[in-house]
Amino acid sequence: MSKSNKPPGWSDLAFFAEDWPAIDAAIAADARQILPPDHQRFAALQLTPPEKTRVVILGQDPYPTPGHAHGLAFSVEPDVRPLPRSLNNIFKELIDDTGQAPLSGDLHHWAAQGVLLLNTALSVPAGEANGHKQLGWSRLAHQVLDLTSRRPTAYILWGNAAQKLETYINPGDHLILKSPHPSPLSARRGFFGSQPFSAVNRWLNSRGEVTINWTNPPEALK
Repeated sequence: MSKSNKPPGWSDLAFFAEDWPAIDAAIAADARQILPPDHQRFAALQLTPPEKTRVVILGQDPYPTPGHAHGLAFSVEPDVRPLPRSLNNIFKELIDDTGQAPLSGDLHHWAAQGVLLLNTALSVPAGEANGHKQLGWSRLAHQVLDLTSRRPTAYILWGNAAQKLETYINPGDHLILKSPHPSPLSARRGFFGSQPFSAVNRWLNSRGEVTINWTNPPEALK
């Protein structure tokens, strides 16, 4: 990755000099289909630079089904039906919490409003969930959390894997929401009923900030 292709605002993170070259080489040498496609790998960071990040939602790794992942945690290409089960549960909770949900699983409009949808691994071999978990991506998530938490930010930590990363969030006037993961294996253990979306908007409103429109893409994105 050239300097010009690094995500604006994030390119000075030590990860890109110290870790990315080896990860990039490992991906290039892997004969398997790697998801998402190269040009979408850093989409979350490219769409939501540090100065615009107001909310961070952590995922684990991209969807391993070809045609689903496009670089944003939990999000899928707009034509994907049925929705992945975790995203379907997110939308169920969103409806229960706010009364409605987006018409597709494409969450680009969240990213455009300052919601950083970051997976802790940004690549996965097709059909092999967590197949790149040990590739070295974790240092990027650690550094992103450190940078974003230098000013007040809302963090949504779903599941144990995300909650373990709370140690990389600097102390500050943050909103930190923790609940079980929206996976079918755990959603009924406390994810359903957690109402994270309205909680984030109450927090933003209390700070005099524009709230997140979780359901309808802005006109510019339609």
